[in-house]
Amino acid sequence: MANRRSHKKTSRGKKVFRAILIVILILVLAIIGAAVKVYLDVSGSADNAYENVDRDNSRNIDFSQEEPFSILLLGIDSGDLGRTEQGRSDTLMVATVNPKEKKSTLVSIPRDTYVDIVGEGKQDKINHAYAFGGAAMAMDTVSEFLDIPMDHYVSINMQGIKELVDAVGGVDVNNDLEFTFDDYTYDFGKIHLNGDQALGYLRMRHDDPEGDYGRQGRQRAVVQAVVDKALSLSGATQYRSILDALEGNMKTDLSFSDMRNIAVDYRGAFSNTEQLQLQGEGFTQDGVSYQRVDENELQEVQSTLQDQLQQ
Repeated sequence: MANRRSHKKTSRGKKVFRAILIVILILVLAIIGAAVKVYLDVSGSADNAYENVDRDNSRNIDFSQEEPFSILLLGIDSGDLGRTEQGRSDTLMVATVNPKEKKSTLVSIPRDTYVDIVGEGKQDKINHAYAFGGAAMAMDTVSEFLDIPMDHYVSINMQGIKELVDAVGGVDVNNDLEFTFDDYTYDFGKIHLNGDQALGYLRMRHDDPEGDYGRQGRQRAVVQAVVDKALSLSGATQYRSILDALEGNMKTDLSFSDMRNIAVDYRGAFSNTEQLQLQGEGFTQDGVSYQRVDENELQEVQSTLQDQLQQ
């Protein structure tokens, strides 16, 4: 919105970034003294979630050498509400991590951003890239848009989000906008959400004065609440339910070995995280609404991310 800053640094960035690597942070149980059975369960879940992508311009990151890397987080609008199609990536966030500088950067990209869809030969909303060509096309499109290499991805669908919220016993959030959506009423103030209620809370945007930016704020609040509970003692004892929620609903091209190395060797970078929010100017074309990011703002963010990925 016009009154918001285009991007800002926040102490909450560390917790938001954890959301992208939530499975990695859960997997650390296997490293810090969990029983052999836990290790095997976690390793098996990581193997089930693994899905490689076929891309011509991918880099081979050596995590054992603590090389900086980028990762794309995709929240897919399928897997629940009767939606079984490929789906679109209604949540897009990019993280760059540099362990040697002990710094990471997280960028949120509006779903309606008007970009060149790499591999389709046309311009469209950035969230359509996943619908057209899965994680590979989404990674290539975001890579070109931000002018950085896109090394890895993690995607999770709506069913996974719902089951994850239920697996941790629901979440508490501070709601700053009272509204009704999908037969649920969300009162002002602190509220408790189960999985179904969380989905409605995350999906509503048309009645929000801040539109998709307001929805992105609610997404970050729910993700933060899930992470806090998952990493608490009660969350750890429910690891099997958490893994069950992720299995079948999450995909990533990070191997279990990659996740283990990141959890052990990249922790220092998580303590100094800058959060950026790209903002666009709305316009309509052929009856469809889009967002166009200011070129100067885009170049500034591109430069920040490029510097972050330097050795």
